Amino acid sequence: MKKIILKKNEEFRILKGHCWVFSNEIFKIEGEPNTGDVVEIYNSKNNFLGSGFYNPHSLISVRLFSKKLKDFDKDLILEKIKNAFELRKLLFPKSNIYRLIYGESDFLPGLIIDRFNNHFSIQTFSAGVDQKINLIVEVLKELFSPISIIERNESQLRQLEGLEERTRFLFGDSSITEIELEGIKYEIDLINGQKTGFFLDQRLNRNSIIPFCNNSEVLDCFCNDGGFALTASKNRASKVTAVDISQNNIERVNKNIILNNLQNIETIVADCFDILKKYIAENKKFDIVILDPPSFTKSKKNIKTALKGYFEINSTALKILKPNGILVSACCSHHIDKKMFLEAINDSAIKTNVTLQQLFFSGPSSDHPELIAMPETNYLKFAIFRVL
Repeated sequence: MKKIILKKNEEFRILKGHCWVFSNEIFKIEGEPNTGDVVEIYNSKNNFLGSGFYNPHSLISVRLFSKKLKDFDKDLILEKIKNAFELRKLLFPKSNIYRLIYGESDFLPGLIIDRFNNHFSIQTFSAGVDQKINLIVEVLKELFSPISIIERNESQLRQLEGLEERTRFLFGDSSITEIELEGIKYEIDLINGQKTGFFLDQRLNRNSIIPFCNNSEVLDCFCNDGGFALTASKNRASKVTAVDISQNNIERVNKNIILNNLQNIETIVADCFDILKKYIAENKKFDIVILDPPSFTKSKKNIKTALKGYFEINSTALKILKPNGILVSACCSHHIDKKMFLEAINDSAIKTNVTLQQLFFSGPSSDHPELIAMPETNYLKFAIFRVL
């Protein structure tokens, strides 16, 4: 029996529904578990709390996957993926494109699975689930008869678990496919695209800009595959400019423009901070500016620097918006909470001497569920403001 016994009073966060045990909360370890082994978790009074993966090399020493005494075997994986699948069928009954597994929120800690019709993209961020990747592939093959399953494990988060970075086919050999979301077509490359191949978390938020698009001039910064730009163009924007620092991203946007038979999108390869400053110097104005940057921090240590970044990018964007213009702004770092994010934007408004009306606020699409007891599962902040 491999047991993790917590220090006195360290179980309360677990009892409330959190899924992690940190190294400084452990009193004693019994049974000499190895990295990735399943362990049983007990409080200081020897009361059972749950089963989880152990990793002695990580600050997150245990990731719980069950409140019961369970092994992480094929039957458990099958049960949890089937449960997650039933939820996604309710959320998107007419679509086979969604985040199928969202880690701890679907009780498979450290596992991400995105589904793109019959193609699946996998990320593993815990040593325990990483060791079970072949079982996960078996379950996906049994449930979905996929064309391909691809591992996209090049995240720096794996280094915290002592895991190497890998990108490879786990099944099949096809990585390029076409998807359609909310009436817009995308060609995606699951091997070479960012993260798992395509960002699904902004799926529903993209439609939130539609009421403002008619006859508007739109700037989409950090455009990636062009989701917001394509949405604006298709919904009667007069002109759309899509900017990204990545040449590969812009090449994908250009393909998607052709795929959707759109004519009014200009694409630019540039640093978005630089292009915004250029437009200020030119006194160029837009009706809508969209900011969907990558995370400015992966660590609590860098929160102050990240907030300066959000302040700067939003301040700059406000300077190129017309009166009554629309600012669309997002933050994808869970270290920056809603309060911090909105304060940074409000400070930007104060600096630029404008007033903001908040019209809309949301998080990721519903296939990225949040555990209320685990703020780490809440990362995306998305807001729309009118500038007065």
